[in-house]
Amino acid sequence: MDSLQGHSVPPPRILLLEDDPAIARTVIYALERSGLQVTHCLLVRDALQQLALRPHDLLVLDVGLPDGSGLDVCRQVRAQGATPVLMLSAHGEEIDRVLGLELGADDYVTKPFSPRELVARVRALLRRAQAPAAEPSSPGLEGAPDFTIEAEGSRIRFRGQLLDLTRRELGLLRRLLAAPQRIHSRECLLDAVWGQEADSGDRTVDTHIKTLRAKLRVVAPDSEAIRTHRGLGYSLC
Repeated sequence: MDSLQGHSVPPPRILLLEDDPAIARTVIYALERSGLQVTHCLLVRDALQQLALRPHDLLVLDVGLPDGSGLDVCRQVRAQGATPVLMLSAHGEEIDRVLGLELGADDYVTKPFSPRELVARVRALLRRAQAPAAEPSSPGLEGAPDFTIEAEGSRIRFRGQLLDLTRRELGLLRRLLAAPQRIHSRECLLDAVWGQEADSGDRTVDTHIKTLRAKLRVVAPDSEAIRTHRGLGYSLC
């Protein structure tokens, strides 16, 4: 059996939020056969309780549940950290996929799906999450080679030049660097950087992104390091 863990390391823990018994059985069987440990929940409230009890390495969330939506769970999880999230979306429900990506989901699978494809996507997300973090003096970050994080995340260099950033700009850039290829919604950036202190909305994020871009252009006028995804959010190029 091909598995991600070593002999002495516990298997990655997956939380599955799915209320369809047939789909849940198929997913659980496929994931457990691949060497993963699965916690299955039927309701949003049960999933949130399980997440409060113990950490999970990855979440597989259905959108439509009897007491809410997996999108609500994704929103809460993404505001608290970078746990990988894979959404299950009904065929043709493009709005669910767009909302999931906007809220910070890492990937999605459309129903009906192949169990083999689902396992492959889960394992890819786990490998990405388990990749070792860049050392403080590393020449660049995977997915963002022009950036270097130093001093335990308190300083960032862009193309070798130390950036003079405010606390909010530093927080935004660190959040973007945590997943360079992901589209980060304005709401998620606001929650991650401002948290409970947030007293405004999207324009706050837009304004700080604008000043952050200006500082990056001072170093490299020809570079557009931060990309805007219209109606979705921001990512690093």
